[in-house]
Amino acid sequence: MNINDFDYRLPEKLIAQFPADKRENSRLMVLDRKTGSIQHRHFYNIVDYLEPGDCLVLNDSRVIPARLNGFKETTGARIEFLLLKRMEGDLWETMVRPGKKLHPGDWVVFSDEPKLKAVIREYGTDGTRIVEFSYDGQFLECLEKVGKMPLPPYIERDSGAMDSERYQTVYGRAEGSVAAPTAGLHFTEELLSKAAEKGVKLAYVTLHVGIGTFRPVKCENIEDHKMHFEEYEVSQETAGTINQTKASGGRIIAVGTTSARTLESAADENGIVLAGERDTDIFIYPGRKFKVVDCLITNFHLPKSTLLMLISAFYQREKILEAYETAVSMEYRFFSYGDAMLII
Repeated sequence: MNINDFDYRLPEKLIAQFPADKRENSRLMVLDRKTGSIQHRHFYNIVDYLEPGDCLVLNDSRVIPARLNGFKETTGARIEFLLLKRMEGDLWETMVRPGKKLHPGDWVVFSDEPKLKAVIREYGTDGTRIVEFSYDGQFLECLEKVGKMPLPPYIERDSGAMDSERYQTVYGRAEGSVAAPTAGLHFTEELLSKAAEKGVKLAYVTLHVGIGTFRPVKCENIEDHKMHFEEYEVSQETAGTINQTKASGGRIIAVGTTSARTLESAADENGIVLAGERDTDIFIYPGRKFKVVDCLITNFHLPKSTLLMLISAFYQREKILEAYETAVSMEYRFFSYGDAMLII
């Protein structure tokens, strides 16, 4: 498959720069794989499509304020860090701009109060740096005070106080992502309560969204693309709930591509989800069969992206591109702060 098979035209004005006024007020496009129909609703209608005995699987990872602005200690040159992944202890893999100015042994200062600085330890892969932080108190508390939410580059503004709330899901608990699991941003506590009252089970997995989110597909043949590893965790309780749901004929509804990738990574060849903490570099594209996921809630994704390839594997690529064409013509809002799609 060629990368251009996953391209589409998107007017820049449809890239959402801000979230909807209320989480649940985003629009919702519903694709039915059985009938081929498309419905246009709002996200507050999502419970209408859930049935007793279904299981919603949500990624409870929280976004850390991973963007840091500082200066090189010796020259005062401005430096920006984007934290990607904790290696161990205070060692992090980091994207650095401008990277050419920083070499092993160089210190970057972000704040004096609270104290937060980092030394470059070694060169990483793909232009990254392995850095070690020095700080007073708790690292995450320092990040909360000094760092900014790592909004993606297509949101052409600085992050503000509003993003600290709206670029998180209401159910996030496990700190570690550098990008939001955006399909979950539309849910409110009330919607989750309504789903539970209807007899829908809620199950949580954790996948910390990492560097793969920032890496475009550069190969002409998409099968040559290599995904970066991301950490995930599936608890015994979640695995049991999902396997019991499948055994009793209920549907597994993945909230977001991260939840879908976690479930498909954690499943054995028979579709049984195994509990545990592991790394995954799973790359799902057309031709790959889903072993666990029956329905998918997702946002509208970038052209030529691995996420667009994943949903093209879940439904037919041609049908997905037709739906995207419809979304453009009806001026749906795209990407992280944009509208949602439900594929049933």
